[in-house]
Parts: sequence; structure tokens; C-alpha cells
Amino acid sequence: MSEARRERLDTPREERRQLVRRPSYNADTFGVFAEQFARFMGTATFLIYMTLFVAGWVCWNLFAPGELRFDDYPFIFLTLMLSLQASYAAPLILLAQNRQEARDRVIAEQDRQADARAHADMEFLAREVASLRMAVGEVATRDFLRSELRNLLSDIDERAEERAEERAQSHEDGADAAPSPTP
Repeated sequence: MSEARRERLDTPREERRQLVRRPSYNADTFGVFAEQFARFMGTATFLIYMTLFVAGWVCWNLFAPGELRFDDYPFIFLTLMLSLQASYAAPLILLAQNRQEARDRVIAEQDRQADARAHADMEFLAREVASLRMAVGEVATRDFLRSELRNLLSDIDERAEERAEERAQSHEDGADAAPSPTP
């Protein structure tokens, strides 16, 4: 029964023979090449080289002797060359942009994670500061201690004055109670 299943058209074969071998390449190396090419195409140097190339082509095919011209009439070969260059440049530029987008996505994710860690750290520090404020609110401050000591000092001074008055009073009372000399 399994033999019959393998022979069905809707079941893929396990082994496939490759008639034409696919070329293999290193994607990173090719990507680096694409990025370098895209960077070069975005420079003034490339624009100057391209302008000189097109101007040289046009001048040669306009002013050179007839038998030396290679693109006579409406510069069809130049158009073909520029189209060919553009057809290779566009995918290379897109590949470079895709690689840059992937890097940007990774950097954005790393930034998001760093921001999340920083936010968590700030929340932790805010809680710590709040707990310190509450703890400081329960601790006696220097001004509070000074005011309490002043109050105690004034209480001690008042008691000392009261005792001094009581002693003075008791001396006066003792002097009044003492027998006076009889005449």
C-alpha cells in the first residue's frame, strides 16, 4: 500500500535529481558587495564617471569618422548599455536596503530592550527614593532635635527657678519660724 502511495502524483518524491546544478554563493559576501556597490552609486564620483562615459560615448559617435562610430543613429546601443546597468543596479540597491533594514530592525530591538531596562531601573530608583523619603520622615531631623533640646532646657530652667524660689521661700519661712530673741 505504501508503494501505491509513493506513486501518486499529489505526493512529493523523497529524492529529486537536479538536472542543473544551482550555483552556490556566500550570501554575506554578496551582500557586502551589493552594499559597497550601492554606496559607490550614491557618490558624486559615480555621477562624474557616468557623465564622462555618456559624454564620451555621445561625442565619439557624433564626431568620429563614420567607419569608427559604433552607435550611429539614435544611440540605441547607449540606451541598451544604460538599461543593462540600471537592471543590475536596482536589485543590488534593493539588496543593500534590505540588509540595512535588517540591521536597523536589530538595532531598534536592542534599543527597545535597553529602554525597557532603563525604565525598570528608573522605576526601581523612584521606589527607593520614595521609601527613603518615608524613612527620613520618621527619623528625627537636626532641627527637630534642636527644638526638643531647647524645650527641655527651658523646662530645666523653669524647674531650677522654681526650686530656687522654693528654697528662698523655705529660708524666709525658716527665718520667720525661728524664735526671736526675747527682750
